Amino acid sequence: MDTPEGPPPERLRALPSRLTNGAALIANRIVDQALAQAGVRRYHYALLATLEEYGPASQAALGRRTGIDRSDMVTTVNDLAERRLLERAPDSEDRRRNIITITPAGRRQLANLDRLLAAAQDEYLAPLSAADRQNLIDLLTRLVDHHGDKHNQRAAATPS
Repeated sequence: MDTPEGPPPERLRALPSRLTNGAALIANRIVDQALAQAGVRRYHYALLATLEEYGPASQAALGRRTGIDRSDMVTTVNDLAERRLLERAPDSEDRRRNIITITPAGRRQLANLDRLLAAAQDEYLAPLSAADRQNLIDLLTRLVDHHGDKHNQRAAATPS
């Protein structure tokens, strides 16, 4: 991105990591604005999407699956429960644990959020053709999978 002083040095403009970060900042802004239209944030969407796809789960399992921190998970669950987009009930096998379930209203909200996010993705990827969009998705998936696999292998090799 250019500044009032002009563009950054070429060696910075050519760094894939810097370009990826800049693109992520733009994408996050666009997605946040889209979700704000429905009065939600990314954590809300991630939690509803996870519950819809994988079914009921404990807060701890949802945190691990979505990467949402424990304290943020409690806040997100409380917020969505207040809106009646999910329900929590004691686990029949372990009364200390709650099981979280998406409600019919949560499914309707998720469908609305999917539409908002589809429009946000179109806005973000506007300068790219359909083929370029798919190529970008494929390349980013390879990067994330590769580095995620390396991270998971290191974590598994580290004694607890």
